[in-house]
Amino acid sequence: MSTSPISITSPSVHAVPVVFDSPHSGTWYPDDFRHKVDFALLRMAEDTHVEKLFDAAPRHGATLIAANFPRSYIDANRALLDIDNALLDSPWPGPVNPSNKTAKGIGLVWRKLDTGDDIYDRKLTVAEVMTRIKSCHAPYHTAVRDALNAAVAHYGAVWHLNCHSMPAVGGAVAEEGPGKPRADFVLGDRDGTSASPEFTEHVARILEGFGYEVKVNDPYKGVELVRAYSDPAHHRHSLQIEINRRLYMDEKTREMNAHYPALKAHIDQLVARLCAYAVAHAPGHHHAHCDHDHGHAHHHDHGHHDHDHTHDHGHKHSH
Repeated sequence: MSTSPISITSPSVHAVPVVFDSPHSGTWYPDDFRHKVDFALLRMAEDTHVEKLFDAAPRHGATLIAANFPRSYIDANRALLDIDNALLDSPWPGPVNPSNKTAKGIGLVWRKLDTGDDIYDRKLTVAEVMTRIKSCHAPYHTAVRDALNAAVAHYGAVWHLNCHSMPAVGGAVAEEGPGKPRADFVLGDRDGTSASPEFTEHVARILEGFGYEVKVNDPYKGVELVRAYSDPAHHRHSLQIEINRRLYMDEKTREMNAHYPALKAHIDQLVARLCAYAVAHAPGHHHAHCDHDHGHAHHHDHGHHDHDHTHDHGHKHSH
């Protein structure tokens, strides 16, 4: 596995105003993690293989961004102020705005797993957390923000799919309570505030057409990556999509199961149809498919760069 924290794959055909990002599928565990919890248990936090499920995106003109670092190291889908002072050996030197996730031990840097197990047998230093922000969280957000802004600058709109997978049943800290079975797909648009209802319904109809059970904002509404950069009134649509892991993998071994090929074929179709939707609905749609023939895919691994990263942070989070 690459030790670069982020992978960005640019369109290999005419670019369209669609961005897919997978913030939780990373399997590169940095040497300075120093967790005490069993590694197999720690890996249960991964949305393993999600970046593979959506890897058709560049072939249909979309950009695909994926984190290589694991969410249990630092969670790219949390606000920068979502600091857990209970995890630190000294107080955070700046403002903090902990969410309900932090109260459960799964804030910006996780203290606990969904199982309730402690990740560390020590406190983290402020410097450790700052290093994780600088090397992983900040460049990930910069990559997503830059891709969305570039699409809006060129096409006047962007459709952003924030891609995840979810355990088949709720864990110890689940929003809806432990042990409750989940739908095949959950779409989250923060109760209609991060994407147009029309777009959310369009995605739901496609998935239901494949025979899947789809729920909207139940139990996941979407968190920081759909909140921070969405503005449907100005043609910035961000939708979180959660895939039930039983549809494609063994949750204990993390290996793909026999259902993976069928799901992958459906996701490929979903990607193609969403890219076509974006072309049809972009304000300058008659231009959207005739600019920028890239001719080949560009795969960039981004190293540990320090990016200036500021935006306002909300208070209510759900996922």
